[in-house]
Amino acid sequence: MSEKQFTHVDESGAARMVDVSGKEISVRTATASGRVEVSAEVVALLRGAGVPKGDALAVARIAGIQAAKRTPDLVPLCHPIAIHGVEIELVVHDDHVSILAVVRTADRTGVEMEALTVVAVAGLALIDMVKAVDPSAVITDVKVLEKTGGKTGHWTRPADR
Repeated sequence: MSEKQFTHVDESGAARMVDVSGKEISVRTATASGRVEVSAEVVALLRGAGVPKGDALAVARIAGIQAAKRTPDLVPLCHPIAIHGVEIELVVHDDHVSILAVVRTADRTGVEMEALTVVAVAGLALIDMVKAVDPSAVITDVKVLEKTGGKTGHWTRPADR
């Protein structure tokens, strides 16, 4: 059994940005999800008159889109790539808001980090919008669900992970 090598470290163990110049350009997508656990009071406000700061879901959606475009500024070894599409779905449930993000590109490397960043930043923006009502709101379960494109092709998260 061969041992997997980390691609973002060199032979001496120092961090490096992987050279992707020789990779083929392909259409790539990544889907990530997460949730923001909130109080019943926040849920009622999101379903009704809204939170005091304004349209929390719209702010979270826009923050997530901006985050996709700024991922290489936040994640040091992430390549700057063209983002061709970002979809964010925020759904209010009885005890949380679920966040689902799909990011698309046609480039030499994937958009998993961008999709994760969308979810995390949308969650942070949502917490910022509701913290006056629920200071204990928390982001949980941020994860990649699926990716397509590139040399490794299609990957889906196993049901038990």
